[in-house]
Amino acid sequence: MKLARVETADGIESGRYEDGTVITDSGEFEVCVDGSLRAPCDPGSIYCVGRNYAATLDQMDYNRPDQPDWFLKPAVAAHDPGVPVEYPAWTDELTYAGELAAVIDHECTALDGERAVRQAVRGWTILNDLDALDQPGRTARKAFDGSAPLGPVIETDIDPRAVEMTTHVGGELRQEATTGRMLFDPYELVAFLSTRYTFRPGDVVALGSPANPGLIEPGETVDIWYEGIGHLRNTVVTPE
Repeated sequence: MKLARVETADGIESGRYEDGTVITDSGEFEVCVDGSLRAPCDPGSIYCVGRNYAATLDQMDYNRPDQPDWFLKPAVAAHDPGVPVEYPAWTDELTYAGELAAVIDHECTALDGERAVRQAVRGWTILNDLDALDQPGRTARKAFDGSAPLGPVIETDIDPRAVEMTTHVGGELRQEATTGRMLFDPYELVAFLSTRYTFRPGDVVALGSPANPGLIEPGETVDIWYEGIGHLRNTVVTPE
């Protein structure tokens, strides 16, 4: 089942997504007619795992981590699907990275094993980990307004360990992989981070990028596809 959030004239509605329509307790809303899709959750925190694909380690000349490597993006990093992303004026090296992400369903901590994680995760969505590569330090590079486009929906019924993905930029194929190549299993990652943090409803755990994250320029559209979820598309634009 797919879940989505749509902004209507009366506010944001959440419900089941079917064939371009969001079905909620108060009615049915056709996307682009009755309202626009918004990020499928409202995270308080976005936990991003890095260095989780062997090919990425080889490409970036990183050492293989003994345990998951991660960083945080703030709530203001969340960005809606389909809405243009402004190229920050303070960087000359903006990069994309197409990632699978878990969405937390309820407050939880210290999750013990895969079954507990399954019960805690609402479903799976897509995150574009935007990175201002020329900035000093990971927080300065990654934790800024709009640096985490999310969506378009949450899929509740996929195996996150066997999902195909692609990323196209300006129509050119840049990434192609499967989540089966992750170094750390998706359930293992969520469980590990839950030993450090108390997750809250809507929080996001992004699971790392396959090889070939790269530069984007104003005017280019980043199209990230994950099997079973769909396409997260955002066009990069020059600030007005």
